[in-house]
Amino acid sequence: MTAVANLIDSIITLYICLVIASAVLTWLVTFNVINPRNRIVYAIGDFLDRVSEPALAPIRRILPSIAGIDLSPVVLIIALFFVRDLLHYMLL
Repeated sequence: MTAVANLIDSIITLYICLVIASAVLTWLVTFNVINPRNRIVYAIGDFLDRVSEPALAPIRRILPSIAGIDLSPVVLIIALFFVRDLLHYMLL
């Protein structure tokens, strides 16, 4: 059972990293640090959006942006940390 818990923990940690990368890439594109018309940047951004958007969309429907700042990645990361800690508590 420990192996399954470690696998799920690793998947949750990887997903947290992808959500953080998606938020950072969004900021870099918004502040014109990187060009979204570049093929590599577009491919990475498209991948990160496809991976993170299914989890962020329900949070965005409930939590509106505050002063133009999207807090849904923060809420998702906190929820994922909670699930990961709950998993450790229940299985280990």
